[in-house]
Amino acid sequence: MMHSTLPNSMPGSRIKQQHVDKQRIGKNLEQYFADIAARCPYEQPHKAVYHQAVFGSLTDSTVGLFFENGYRRNGNCMYSMRCPGCNECVPIRLNPQQFQPNRSQQRVWKKNHDVAVGLAPVTMSDENLALLERFLKARFPGGRADAESYYSGFFITSMTKCFEIRYRTEDNKLLGVAVVDCSDQWLNAVYFYFDPDQAKRSPGTLNILYLIDFCRRHGICTLYLGYWIKRLKGMQYKADFRPHEILIDGTWQQSSR
Repeated sequence: MMHSTLPNSMPGSRIKQQHVDKQRIGKNLEQYFADIAARCPYEQPHKAVYHQAVFGSLTDSTVGLFFENGYRRNGNCMYSMRCPGCNECVPIRLNPQQFQPNRSQQRVWKKNHDVAVGLAPVTMSDENLALLERFLKARFPGGRADAESYYSGFFITSMTKCFEIRYRTEDNKLLGVAVVDCSDQWLNAVYFYFDPDQAKRSPGTLNILYLIDFCRRHGICTLYLGYWIKRLKGMQYKADFRPHEILIDGTWQQSSR
């Protein structure tokens, strides 16, 4: 598997940075947050409520504090889920240095030895959009969002450094694309989409294995994997990366099971 370095240029403009500490996330910034009701993005039978606020450019430490407190990024929004009667969305993260692959994950890594990896700025290329559109139709039949709206509203940001990791098969076909936020201390997995016809390669597992490898090579100590929903079969692969930590009642708790 080919190794790459961080791209020098990132998309999005930069405005005056905003500095906060851990205490101020809950106090001084609360005035900027609002609760927005919407359809559950994970197709659960509950009304979703996003507790969100829009920001300009933030420092790496500020963004990291948001992630540490269970927030996620959507475009230039920071949000957490505050859905009434539901607490299924559980933030999950890894310490890349502590991770030990199981036999299944080792097989996935070996199976994909022919995959080449490249890093680039987030790009709404025809190739990327076509693959994402196929992925969305396979994963969310009848869904309302299209590939362009995912990129413009979800991926592209001026809030923090963001780039793509592109996976290609030996014949140069695009296998999958990971959109990630990154600093010297943390890496945040924003989204991953892949060729539905290549599901036998276990691309979701391959992507996390590569992100772990990337973090180790660049000395990054925390990898945020987004939300984990225990009852959702499609998310089980995240919990298979052990040991991991989940955020319960404001405290990160390690789980090796």
